[in-house]
Amino acid sequence: MRYGFYLPTRGKTCTPDALSTLARQAEDWGFSSAVIGDHVVFPVTVKSQYPYTAGGVFPRGGPTMELLSIIAFLAGQTSTLRLATSVLIVPQRNPVVTAKVLATVDVLSKGRLTVGIGVGWLREEFEALGSRDFDRRGTVTDEYLRIFKLLWTGEPVSFSGNHYSFDEILCQPQPVQKPHPPIWVGGSSKPALRRAARFGDGWHPVGANPGVPLRPPEFCQSRDTLFRLAEAEGRDPNAITISYKVPVSDPALRDYYVKEGERQPFAGSQEQIIDDIATFARLGVKEFIFDFRGNELEESLEKMEQFSSIIGQTTDL
Repeated sequence: MRYGFYLPTRGKTCTPDALSTLARQAEDWGFSSAVIGDHVVFPVTVKSQYPYTAGGVFPRGGPTMELLSIIAFLAGQTSTLRLATSVLIVPQRNPVVTAKVLATVDVLSKGRLTVGIGVGWLREEFEALGSRDFDRRGTVTDEYLRIFKLLWTGEPVSFSGNHYSFDEILCQPQPVQKPHPPIWVGGSSKPALRRAARFGDGWHPVGANPGVPLRPPEFCQSRDTLFRLAEAEGRDPNAITISYKVPVSDPALRDYYVKEGERQPFAGSQEQIIDDIATFARLGVKEFIFDFRGNELEESLEKMEQFSSIIGQTTDL
């Protein structure tokens, strides 16, 4: 069993010293990966509905650093921790530039990059960045993923698609990991599951989506759909790693993320959390991503250190 954690992109814990401290301590405490979210700008007026809160409101606040810049910084601050985009909003960036940056990060980190991907939800951000048509972002993402893989594995290569084309180019150096860094596809919608079945080395669902909560029954339904789609693509479903983003259990965020009712998975006592880990491990989860972000560095470090005892008790699951 492997464990990852969210690194902040904003606030007092998103400074060079704080990020370095969190990442290095995580390595010492046995965490396998750090995941970093992706937003470039936040439009002042937002009508888009955020899919991961009960009320559809995004809990934004404060200056936010850029994902790929943080990943590159951390590549030089760590030695064993995997660095995961969670998730990179693929259609918002130029695909050739993005493929080049990701390959560079994989080289600089000596093969520790995981590329978690998604299609995005914030129409106003797409418009501010001059990105491709928001309503076609799914097909744009699929095409850009093909470009990533082509640039990471071939030399020279050319591409002609519906959304992007280029003549023969060399994009070197290529990633250290072969054939390329693992691609984790985020989300549990039917299009996301199809994308994971077709392109993904991993499935990276969010457990906190109030519209589609991934408790064991819902998780199994989505997992079984993914496996059927993978088989239809001629792929071995067991080759797709499942990395599960655990629901946020911080009481301060309850109004944002949690519907009232029964106990939320991964909340409660240490014994209850261990039981939940064992349950999802039996269902096929290989890595859990927890959220220890707090307003102060000491708060985050305390939560991570407390959880490190669970890592020691569940490594062999």
